[in-house]
Amino acid sequence: MHAIDTANEQAFQRMLAGDPVLIDVVPAADAIPQLKERMILHAGPPVEWNRMCGPMRGAIMGVAVFEGWAPNLDVAADMAAAGEFEFHPNHHFDAVGPMTGLTTLTQPVMIVENRAFGNRSYCTINEGLGKVMRFGGNDEEVRARLAWLRDVLGPSMAAALRELDGVALKPIVARGLTMGDEMHQRNVGCSGLTLRAIASSMASTSSDSAELARALAFIASNDQFFLNIAMALGKALMDPVRDIENSSIVTAMCRNGTDFGIRVSGTGDQWFTAPVEMPEGLYFPGYSEADANPDMGDSTIVETIGLGGFAMAAAPAVAGFVGAGAASEAANFTRSMREITHGENPEWTIPALDYAGVPTGIDIRYVVETGLVPTINTGIAHKEPGIGQVGAGVVRAPMACFEAALKALAQEIGVS
Repeated sequence: MHAIDTANEQAFQRMLAGDPVLIDVVPAADAIPQLKERMILHAGPPVEWNRMCGPMRGAIMGVAVFEGWAPNLDVAADMAAAGEFEFHPNHHFDAVGPMTGLTTLTQPVMIVENRAFGNRSYCTINEGLGKVMRFGGNDEEVRARLAWLRDVLGPSMAAALRELDGVALKPIVARGLTMGDEMHQRNVGCSGLTLRAIASSMASTSSDSAELARALAFIASNDQFFLNIAMALGKALMDPVRDIENSSIVTAMCRNGTDFGIRVSGTGDQWFTAPVEMPEGLYFPGYSEADANPDMGDSTIVETIGLGGFAMAAAPAVAGFVGAGAASEAANFTRSMREITHGENPEWTIPALDYAGVPTGIDIRYVVETGLVPTINTGIAHKEPGIGQVGAGVVRAPMACFEAALKALAQEIGVS
């Protein structure tokens, strides 16, 4: 229909026009005034305690102790089961979070401002790899790291970003694509570029050389540091695309370890959900598929802007790491995603595809018509609370979400 095509072009142009800038790091309560005691924001569409997966429960137990709401993990679990915590998706508060994705009062969140449209988005700082809260880790070591992010790294980054008046993110992504990143499972280039952008200002605003050294070393050793920034970037770019009448462009994809959910521009903030899929990938030594939890996290926001699995051709090294086949197959993932997107982003190009732009703007019509669902690069968490990451892989979005969304959109615009 002409009306849908016109609306989708408007959505696409809004995506391209966005100007995301990393401007600050503040306590979540300062960025999200609606946050209150015993409120926990999580990844994915809405889910309650009795339907939550193991790592989500483990992370909630850990963050309750971290925030001082419970004296230990067992009491935290009892409080959650008794309904003493309030759970909401990050997406309902302009935020995103990786894997379990928990956001609470005192955690530092990075602020990305879309200066073209004036909206802001928020994401916590990446904790590093292994046993971390986003993968369900919750012991004293995990909580001590969160405290250091809150008390040291967050304020240090904030001072630097304020001195710099922010760091423009689209150029970093553009360069990262030429350095082998796809911004979901591989962020080595962009993490290094970000460190280079803020290091001198971190040094000039620091009064403690030992803590500065630790902060710089943490960022330098964390290959996934940019992931959380890319997620906030994605949220900042996609929020202005919401609520365009007749548009069939996906504005959010996310999962909570139980359900996969999408939102579509023309149907506003309505969630379309289906049971989440299991990733297929490679496991760390000592672990296997039997240990894995179904997919989770808000990080699929990067696929909605053409990165992650949609930009696999830029990062052939990822194909082997996530078990997606030979490196030479990486380009095929990107080519297939072209069939379900509105267009290509001319600012974010892939050298291996003769500088073609990344496929951008998932159209639910094309997904249903072709039978191709979005390819997503992802980490794999252990299914039990408290253990953490056990691998990485590729997962596909469930078709049922897109079918339900297309029926709802058709009803919305009066098409039988």
